[in-house]
Amino acid sequence: MAASSKARSIAVVGAGGVGGLLAARLARAGHDVRLLARGAALAAIREHGLRTHGPDGDHAVPIACVSDDASALGAADIVLVSVKTWQLADLGPRLVPLVGDGTLVVPMQNGVQASEDLACSLGDTHVIGAVSHMISWVERPGEIRWMGHTPSLTIGPRSPGQIDGIEACARTLRTGGIEVLVTEAIDRARWQKFLFMAPYAAIGAVERAPLGILRRTPRVRARMAAAMHEVAALAAARGVALPPDAVAATLQRIDVLHEDATASMHRDIVAGRPSELHELIGAVVRLGREAQVPTPVSAELYAQLEPLERQARAHP
Repeated sequence: MAASSKARSIAVVGAGGVGGLLAARLARAGHDVRLLARGAALAAIREHGLRTHGPDGDHAVPIACVSDDASALGAADIVLVSVKTWQLADLGPRLVPLVGDGTLVVPMQNGVQASEDLACSLGDTHVIGAVSHMISWVERPGEIRWMGHTPSLTIGPRSPGQIDGIEACARTLRTGGIEVLVTEAIDRARWQKFLFMAPYAAIGAVERAPLGILRRTPRVRARMAAAMHEVAALAAARGVALPPDAVAATLQRIDVLHEDATASMHRDIVAGRPSELHELIGAVVRLGREAQVPTPVSAELYAQLEPLERQARAHP
C-alpha cells in the first residue's frame, strides 16, 4: 500500500463492513482518520484498533480519533459516509460538524437517492455522487473481513465546481489501496449498481441462498433477470441512459463474483435486523409507480419481504 505524500483528514461515518475496511486502509496509509462509531464497535476500536482480514492478510491499525459524537471529530477534508441508507434521514443533521468550507462528502450507500438525502442536511456543494464495490462485513465489533476484488469506488460530480475536489479526493483514496474511478456520468453508475443490487439482494433474501446458488438455479436466475429489466426500464423513464446490454452485462458480472457472496440487505433480513429493503427493491416499486413503469416482479419480491422488515423495525 502506497504511503501518502500529503496526509489528509478523513472522517469515516460508520464502522461496518465498508466504513471499517476503508478507515483501516486509509489509516495504514498515514492519513488522519477520524471514525464515527457507536456501541460495541466503538469500545472495541478504542481498545484494539481496527482489525481486517482478507486477501491482503490480517492487519490491525490504531485509530487515534474515534467517537460517537461528530463534534468531537471536527471538520475533515473528506467525509466517507458508510452507514445504511435508511439511517441517513436521522443521521444527516448530526454530521454537520464534520463539514468545513472545502469538505467533500462521499456517500457510499446502496440505492439511487443517498446523495440527495445527505445534501438536504450538508449542502449540494459538498455532497458528490459515489458508488462502492466491495464484499466486506463485520465479523465481530471492530473486526472486518473482506473477499474478492480490491475495494473500489466510482465517484463523480453532482453540481458544477466539484470536479477538482473529486480528482484530489481520488488521489487521496488511491494511496489507501482503494481503486477509484472518476466519472462525469455518476447517475448512470449509480443506476447500474442499482440494477444489480436491488434484484440480487431481494432474491437472495427470499431464497436464503448465496450468489452461487442463485445464478445456477434457472428459475431464480430468470426471476433476477426479469427484475433487472424492470430497473432498466425505470432508469430509462427517469432519463438515465443505461447501456443497451446493461442487464446482460450485469448477469455476466454475477457469473464471476464469489459464489459465497451475499448482499448486506440479505444478511440483515436473515438476522432479523432493519435493512435497506425500502431503499432497494422497495424503491424500484415506489419509483416505478411514480413513473408509471410496471414492476410486477419487483413488487412480488417486496411483498414477500416487507412483513419481515416490519417485524424487524418493530423489534430492533
